[in-house]
Amino acid sequence: MTDRPIRLVIIDDHRIVREGIQALMEDVPDITVVGSAADGCTGVELAMQLQPDVVLMDLVMPCMDGVEATRHLANVHPDMRILVLTSFITQDKVFPAIKAGASGYLLKDTGSTELIEGIRQAYRGETTLDPKIAGMVMAEISHPALHDRLGPDSLTDREIEVLRLVAQGMSNKEIADQLGISPETSRTHVNRIISKLHVASRVQATLYALRNGIVSLDQPD
Repeated sequence: MTDRPIRLVIIDDHRIVREGIQALMEDVPDITVVGSAADGCTGVELAMQLQPDVVLMDLVMPCMDGVEATRHLANVHPDMRILVLTSFITQDKVFPAIKAGASGYLLKDTGSTELIEGIRQAYRGETTLDPKIAGMVMAEISHPALHDRLGPDSLTDREIEVLRLVAQGMSNKEIADQLGISPETSRTHVNRIISKLHVASRVQATLYALRNGIVSLDQPD
């Protein structure tokens, strides 16, 4: 639970989806829907105006698709968490959305409990991936030769330590508790890592850590 409800904006061109999610959230005390939009252009304007904590983003919409809307919001408001909720599982949808700055990626067949928890995780700065998407990401990581390697500035020893914890899915507070530092210092380290690696999100920082051997898929918790 948070001290105040998580402020959520829904951007989806299907009315039944918007209304269904809003009805679901009425029974969730720590999440409140502050607005919704039926296309990407209106959704970006609404999110800019309302400054929600989390945006639930569809991908295929009129006027502006979800990838472009995600990219715009992530560039202008990097602290705004964007959680993709879509029916598309193809690589041409998944990886552009992650690269644009999405905090997580869920499918529309996700259960209500998983959706609610995904919103909470996004708010906490954690990464949420549908198991099908996680499998696709792992397969992508296993073939690093197919990717351009990122060219980071040098990371400090402390930043590498923080990056390892980010890759383990820890929130800023959990990282702070683990390292004995303040949450503000933890957040500063994470932001600097994202900037140095020239990536848009914690998800991309995790991918970098995996591709470059900073963490391992079989590394124990």
